[in-house]
Amino acid sequence: MLPRFFAPGAAGAEPVLALPDGEARHATRVMRLGAGDEIAVFDGRGGEWRARIARATKSEVRVERIGRLTPAREPRVAVTLLQAVLKGDHMDAVVRDASMLGASAIVPVITAHTIPHASAASAARARDRWQRVALASVKQCRRAWLPPVAAPVSLHEAIGAVAPRENQLIAVLAEPAAGMRGLSPADAVGVESAVLVVGPEGGWSATELSELAARGAAAMTLGALTLRADAAALVAISMLRAAWKDF
Repeated sequence: MLPRFFAPGAAGAEPVLALPDGEARHATRVMRLGAGDEIAVFDGRGGEWRARIARATKSEVRVERIGRLTPAREPRVAVTLLQAVLKGDHMDAVVRDASMLGASAIVPVITAHTIPHASAASAARARDRWQRVALASVKQCRRAWLPPVAAPVSLHEAIGAVAPRENQLIAVLAEPAAGMRGLSPADAVGVESAVLVVGPEGGWSATELSELAARGAAAMTLGALTLRADAAALVAISMLRAAWKDF
């Protein structure tokens, strides 16, 4: 099985391209690859190619595409995860698992019960780390689509940015509240895209639930047991994909 590397420009017209710095270091210093070795490169947008290393130095790795590869099939239903920012490094696990289960995009959300980052700089560092976690996850599971991880935004901004579409499901992990319907078996029929909204350790505020209900969100529960906050998205996406028969 060919080792895989992320090359965002792989779909371009030029047959020879340079790997990003981090990928180049991994190829030469960790995997000890050199000129003539064959690898797989993917562009994060669904394309994947067989490639041969044309030049490898301490500062640069250039590869030549030599043929198309068939990447792992993407799920039929595109799922955007709106995940409340969790404490400590628990978001790393959420991003890793959501990327592995086929999330098409991940939006960290600041809620009423979320502790925000101390500064814009720390938020930017966290976003960069989460994007690296997503990249490592898709490399491991052999996806060719890299889900973008957005900068943290408020729930109002996140849900407001969701473009209404036909056959779209918005599901929020919560007990049904006033004005919010519960998820039903009918919601598994004909879904083409979905938005999964997962809250923080402290749960949702009444105002947040009202806003989600106004957008037509359906309440989704995960059973009687109380799960760790960083496991909720993993279980919810798995349950939805099982209901859609989308594995």
